[in-house]
Amino acid sequence: MGEPHDWDRVLGLYARLERKEAIEPNAEVRDLCRRVARDVAISDDDAERALLTSSGAETLIREMRRRIFEGSRRLSRALVDSARRKKAGDVVGAREMLEAVLAVEVVPLYREQAEIALDYVDDPED
Repeated sequence: MGEPHDWDRVLGLYARLERKEAIEPNAEVRDLCRRVARDVAISDDDAERALLTSSGAETLIREMRRRIFEGSRRLSRALVDSARRKKAGDVVGAREMLEAVLAVEVVPLYREQAEIALDYVDDPED
């Protein structure tokens, strides 16, 4: 995985784009984008192609932000809904919530968190 605050830095670049500020794909931006692209399951080839132009870099930053944001929301909702269902005694429903995330999620960190939660669905409540 990239550096601990890389995702925050990409979100900062995205915020600049939303303010209509141009992003110059200089060495620092390219380095950051390469690291985070891997973290969010964007191939090295796709990232490198995107980083050849300013518009490509902007598109890459928007896609990385989308994967971070949507994956986080999807995982958070699934964890909460799964825990609620498990607490209500619906272990099958709790499992289905997490399996639904795994069916669509591409970000390895979010997949790992969903898999860990899935491993504990059958454990008794404390």
